[in-house]
Amino acid sequence: MSSVTNNHKLIVDAHEDLAFNAQSHGRDLLKPAVDRRKLEKQDNERGGATTSFPDLVNGNIRVVFGTLWVNPCSSEFAEKPCYTNSKEAYLQAHNQLDYYKQLERQGVITIIKTRSQLEDIVSSKEPKIGVVVLMEGSDPVRAPKEAKEWFDDGLRIIGLAWGATKYSGGTKAPGPLTKEGHELLKEMDRAGFILDCSHFAEESFYEALDDFEGPTIVSHANSRIYCPTDRHLSDEMIKAVTGKDGGVIGTVLYNGFLDGNWKKGNPKSGVTLSQVVKNILHVCEVSGSKTHSGIGSDFDGGFGYESIPLELDTSADLYKIGDALKSQAKYTDKEASDVLGGNFLRVLRSALPD
Repeated sequence: MSSVTNNHKLIVDAHEDLAFNAQSHGRDLLKPAVDRRKLEKQDNERGGATTSFPDLVNGNIRVVFGTLWVNPCSSEFAEKPCYTNSKEAYLQAHNQLDYYKQLERQGVITIIKTRSQLEDIVSSKEPKIGVVVLMEGSDPVRAPKEAKEWFDDGLRIIGLAWGATKYSGGTKAPGPLTKEGHELLKEMDRAGFILDCSHFAEESFYEALDDFEGPTIVSHANSRIYCPTDRHLSDEMIKAVTGKDGGVIGTVLYNGFLDGNWKKGNPKSGVTLSQVVKNILHVCEVSGSKTHSGIGSDFDGGFGYESIPLELDTSADLYKIGDALKSQAKYTDKEASDVLGGNFLRVLRSALPD
């Protein structure tokens, strides 16, 4: 992969379930997504593959927030492996972290733990992929004081919620932070984590913003004006998170989240990059700045090629979002580059340890 070159703008993708797809679905992420579509047994629920490490290199996606996401057995999406308690969640998440470490030993990626590692990835003349490890749903943290152990092991971002967790209300599960949730945020502050506010229930969302003193992002969520469910952000929530230390929101590239009228099984052509531009513009208009929007594709996060905008085939095509912002919204080259990567890089540069 190191021999591949391209001329695209540097991109940060703030959400991809790489380890989960590799371990739970046996997807060989060292093979291009298009090639794997021919080889993998087609899964109507997950759809055709859209991402791989060669695709990331081809698209100049230098930094990916690679998740640790483990599936609660109570979930409507329950599939094995899944967890019924914190011990099982802990072991499954560590298996995913070990996957990233194995890729690092093979020279495929660098796990970004420090600012200097970030700058090495960003400034390299040779294509490199840096993975910032993000925990989506905090049940693998068995107790709040364990946060420091996870930080020392390379984790840099935690989102307390997915659905409901032992720490927080979440998507389709209204509710506040639990007592342990408040304690976990304190431990995250002490350790130096970034907080991901994706999937919070509205009550826990505002409580977390009040509690947490460190940097805050939303790795992958869209606007409720286009998809009016609790999975996404109201204008008030957009204002709150972007007003706190320059938080950045990653736009999810699932058609059903870009346009709530689109349903899985509808033609891929029903959503185009113009709808991506609308979502990005709305965040910028509500926040009052173009510095709070980014990309959190969530590629292969329960949907596939058939369910992403018409112009996109794999993650190598993410640069087209910048082109669309310039042609459709008259963004300058710098403004488009900031959405593609610069805005999330700003957060990482301020948050990562030296």
